[in-house]
Order: sequence, then C-alpha cells, then structure tokens
Amino acid sequence: MKMAISLFVVVTFVVVTAAFVILVAEQAFAQDKTPVKVKNSVVVNGVVVVHVLKDGKPLDLQCNEGATTCKVLPSGSYLMLQLPENHGMYDCKNVEMYRGDQDKPEDEAIGAYCLVEN
Repeated sequence: MKMAISLFVVVTFVVVTAAFVILVAEQAFAQDKTPVKVKNSVVVNGVVVVHVLKDGKPLDLQCNEGATTCKVLPSGSYLMLQLPENHGMYDCKNVEMYRGDQDKPEDEAIGAYCLVEN
C-alpha cells in the first residue's frame, strides 16, 4: 500500500511539473506583434533590405534573396514580431513580419528577417 501511494505521489509530481514547464514555455514564446511602417525595400547583391520605421526610429531588416521566407515588402503598415534569442534562421536578432491589420491578424508570417538597428 505504501508503495502504491509513493508511486501516485511521484507520478502526480511529474505531471504537475510537466504542466508547469509547458505553461511557462508558452508564456516565454508569446510575444507581442509591434506595428511598424515599411518605407521601401531594395535588393543589393542578393540581400533584401527592408527599411522600416518603428515608433519613428529607422530600422533595417535583411534577408537572403531566394530564401523561401525572404520577401521584398511593399510600403505600408505591418506587424513585426521579434523572436526570442536563438530562434530564427539568421545569426542575429530575428523578426517575422505579418500583415498590418491588427483587427484581423494572420497567424502566418509573410517574411523572416535579420533586424539591424541603425
């Protein structure tokens, strides 16, 4: 009987701990999408450079032309999501871009870029 109770306590502890870790991980990855304005995009020697304004501050987004997630974005309003460290395809601060309608946010990113702060 004591062994059954001990086993129950251990299993319950493992299940509760796993649930806690999953919930904490979800919160860590849940980031807010920030509104930005794309001024223009250019391609220079195989690198797509997207010029962006975030809260009036100029930023450049860069990606490798030809990569499936690399898009030349037209001017307009978008949402930018900065990914956690060590996430994304580039060795830098990685961001994903989304359509700019906050009332109807899409779950699918329209592009992935390296963030270069000016």
